[in-house]
Amino acid sequence: MRRSNLLDALGSRFTVADASAGGVSRSRLRANDLRRPFHAVRSRGSQASGWLTLDRFGLARGAGERAHLERALDYVPRMAEHEFFCGVTAAVVQGVPIPSHLLDRQLDVAVFAPRRLPRSIGVRGHQASPSTTRVHIDAASGLRVTTPATTWAMLGAVIQHPHDLIAAADAIVRDWRVPAPLATVSQLQAATDSGRRVGVGRLRVALPFVRTRSASRPESRCRLVLIKAGLPEPELNYDVFERGVFLGCVDLAYPDLRIAIEYEGEHHLLDPDQWARDIDRYDRLREAGWIVIRVTKAELFRSPFSLANRVRRAIAARS
Repeated sequence: MRRSNLLDALGSRFTVADASAGGVSRSRLRANDLRRPFHAVRSRGSQASGWLTLDRFGLARGAGERAHLERALDYVPRMAEHEFFCGVTAAVVQGVPIPSHLLDRQLDVAVFAPRRLPRSIGVRGHQASPSTTRVHIDAASGLRVTTPATTWAMLGAVIQHPHDLIAAADAIVRDWRVPAPLATVSQLQAATDSGRRVGVGRLRVALPFVRTRSASRPESRCRLVLIKAGLPEPELNYDVFERGVFLGCVDLAYPDLRIAIEYEGEHHLLDPDQWARDIDRYDRLREAGWIVIRVTKAELFRSPFSLANRVRRAIAARS
């Protein structure tokens, strides 16, 4: 094989040992076009396609999520057979939404006791118990990770805000417009009750608020903001019909009061076609007598009381 093709045969990420065995010279392994993400590993760039760019709901992953996934792939060539991704890293692999500040942390890599913890710069090693941890091969990525239910139970140790923990669970159990949920609520409960773990109190507080029809982290947070403010729990992703005519699906709704609450994500603003469809849908709803409350990211995450007050006034007006 020609030397120019030697690296191609190794793929985009490989160990120095495999490259040397394949005939790649030491000088080539020191070249500037190869990254050195981990000891004795070389990388030839990213794999910016497929599951790396889109999550299981077909939504674009954020830059932080993609960067974390790239680091996970960089680690795979030196990953031992008994190691597996867990915690935050497993959540990102599975498309579970988590707070962005957690994405900057080290990769979470685990082994079952009594094996020694993984040790490498950029890796946080975990020693897991077989009684509380289940592992499988992720269908989309082919990576060895904790199961979604175990992953969520482990997130109780690092996610402090209950709304974020509930939103992560909502994504895992979602059965609306997906082929199948990643796990069921009963499986989350079983993982929570499987044994001693850090953050179990937060998990138990979160479980009663988990719902299967939430389509995104902001939708989950909208619902929880309203509940915390003492307002009735809205229905999720509600299909609105008027005299047998479908007017649209709204994020959150009080159908009896004809109040719709719509989260305006950034993708709505950046996609002209989506924006036009949204405007048309809002017009149809208003013509049918619905109050449409549009919510921005800034209001939801910085001024949740403002959102709750707007919804409270709408309910009072209809009551």
